[in-house]
Amino acid sequence: MAFAGLSIGAMLAGTADAQSSVTLYGIVDTGVTYTNNQQGHSTWEATSGNESGPRWGLMGTEDLGGGLKTTFRLENGFSIDNGKFGQGGRMFGRQAYVGLSSDRLGTVTLGRQYNSVQDILGNLQISGTLTGYSAHPHDNDDINNTFRTNNAAKYVSPTFAGLQANLVYGFSNAPGFSSNNSWSAGLTYANGPFSLGAAYARMNNPASSAVGAVASDNYYGSESMFGTPLGSATRQQIWGAGGTYALGSALFGLLYTGSRFDVPAASSLRFDNYEGSVVYYVTPFVVLAIAQVYTHVTQGPLSGHFNQTSTGAKYLLSKRTDLYVNVLYQKASSSIGQAWIESVSAPSSTTSQVAVVAGIRHKF
Repeated sequence: MAFAGLSIGAMLAGTADAQSSVTLYGIVDTGVTYTNNQQGHSTWEATSGNESGPRWGLMGTEDLGGGLKTTFRLENGFSIDNGKFGQGGRMFGRQAYVGLSSDRLGTVTLGRQYNSVQDILGNLQISGTLTGYSAHPHDNDDINNTFRTNNAAKYVSPTFAGLQANLVYGFSNAPGFSSNNSWSAGLTYANGPFSLGAAYARMNNPASSAVGAVASDNYYGSESMFGTPLGSATRQQIWGAGGTYALGSALFGLLYTGSRFDVPAASSLRFDNYEGSVVYYVTPFVVLAIAQVYTHVTQGPLSGHFNQTSTGAKYLLSKRTDLYVNVLYQKASSSIGQAWIESVSAPSSTTSQVAVVAGIRHKF
């Protein structure tokens, strides 16, 4: 149960009053995943964070008067199956920031944060409703939060006529401005049943140091395409646009994202992801969802594609607890050679892979 209390505020700050609040919140999520082919073998696994990454956090505000507030958030990610910290073992690896918020001028925050693509396009992608397994292949657009931005200054504007701007700059913490820095920008528009968004992000020399905007222990690992490791990029760019439309009990979504990895001594690697989705609220307690994603990949004369279908059902036992089941199927072209659904431990030995994920999630 989320709560705000003077006792927590007193522990953290030494003093508390009616104009300050601190909230403790979190999510615990775990289940079982079946995969028909991981390197030639079917697999049953206990899996943590299928629908939402397990977390606990503290967030708070202090009213400074005149419409100005101090705001902060400290958010830890962990595995419920073994209790270990996530995000490379960071105590507050999901988010850690402090800043000022103004009713008239917007919000500025400093710390480890999400970039504009994650903030804006992540809310439009089906993995926001279904499991993270439904993210685009290799999470090439980082919407499934393969990495976050360190040393980041973020500005989010007030909403004017449905429009809101989002700007983020991540410092390299090194001499010069071109080594392991990052910037992103985006815009959202909401009007009645429509919700639209567009965003762009650029990372220069990501993972070239442990202290930069995209730390070397928080970037792509063994993922590769056409023999090129994604983690070897000297520059990555991500862009996209999409929207949702609510019609009765259904929510229809369309999303396009692209990403480009510039790598040494080779042609750039490019992904284009096209997604359509439908979420249908059968009752206030039963939710069904389906999405189809087509991903086209090119590198010089090489090209290939993925097709992925993601389906899921959710039953709400209460406002905070739900049961879920998701079924995913991915087919890769022969030029790519192996299917590999995001979050599955290992690729298939063939061009197809099926995953079934079931579990329980509780929010507090």
